[in-house]
Amino acid sequence: MAKTYKAVEVSAPGSLRVVERAISEPGPGQVRIRVEACGICHTDAATVMGFYPGLTLPRVPGHEVVGRIEALGSGVSKWKIGQRVGVGLIAGEDGVCEPCRRGDTVNCQNPVSSGVTADGGYAEVMIAEARGLAAIPDELSSAEAAPLLCAGITTYNALRNAGLRGGDLVAVQGIGGLGHLGVQFARHMGFRTVAIGRGRDKEKLAKDLGAHAYIDAAAEDAAGVLQRMGGARAILATGTSGDAMGPLVSGLAARGKLIVVGVPQDQMQLSAFPLVFGGRSIYGSLTGTPIDNEDTLAFSVLENIRPMIETAPLEQAADAYARMMQGKARFRMVLVTQAGAAEVRRSTH
Repeated sequence: MAKTYKAVEVSAPGSLRVVERAISEPGPGQVRIRVEACGICHTDAATVMGFYPGLTLPRVPGHEVVGRIEALGSGVSKWKIGQRVGVGLIAGEDGVCEPCRRGDTVNCQNPVSSGVTADGGYAEVMIAEARGLAAIPDELSSAEAAPLLCAGITTYNALRNAGLRGGDLVAVQGIGGLGHLGVQFARHMGFRTVAIGRGRDKEKLAKDLGAHAYIDAAAEDAAGVLQRMGGARAILATGTSGDAMGPLVSGLAARGKLIVVGVPQDQMQLSAFPLVFGGRSIYGSLTGTPIDNEDTLAFSVLENIRPMIETAPLEQAADAYARMMQGKARFRMVLVTQAGAAEVRRSTH
């Protein structure tokens, strides 16, 4: 067995380079994963550019990781060698901070965060906390499953935890890496689904994904159109423009919710009037727990929901990351290792 593995690390802000690292043994409560696929997420920019609070370099990014367990640390009993597992952003919690003690481990104050506090999945090998693992269903390829561990769970959890009912009018703003999954989840959860994009070029795609209606925000007042439709019970804001998110509050029905899952760099401007008059609200939703990830994967299998992906070899991580940041990916970039490529060849023969 080889004693080293390839990894793509951030050696300095803005610099991704391929390096060779020595393979290490997992510690107590940990596993070593032979990575097959790792999605590239916009949140990776916080690691790549070096501005994540408390980040120390060098660091391997990546928090949409799928692979097979090849070594178990002491005390690990639930998982088995050879089992295919996934790791998302929240890859462990401290268990002692106030949110953890109240059962809110997603908002742990000292989490193990893949690609941030611990090395992530832009690598052939990864050490992960056993408590942060999710089982991967056989029906999903590793490359398909990877984006569901972040973009998938983020949109799925936001919608299923919003207190909605079947038939409610739900809008999804942005038809990109998050939004193209949000539209699918909303439709298959039984909501009257409206997609909001800029330009007519995404209308056919939005409807193919399951949207009942499409609003071109470049040509129409999206909030006004939603009000003429009766007002949205919820709007899932997935886009990269805070300037486009704020006005959507006026498109909500009374007691409606603007759920923010995209994280724009610019500020959101809000009017207090529609918040106060109508009891509307705005809040954020962040990913979920490992068992939530298993729920996301199971629902995706049940309803045949899949991310639209482009794959690239691990060694081309820098180019793939740049393609994602430039908005050229359609819609999620996934790095595939040699182990992942071998898995694909085996499954197709």
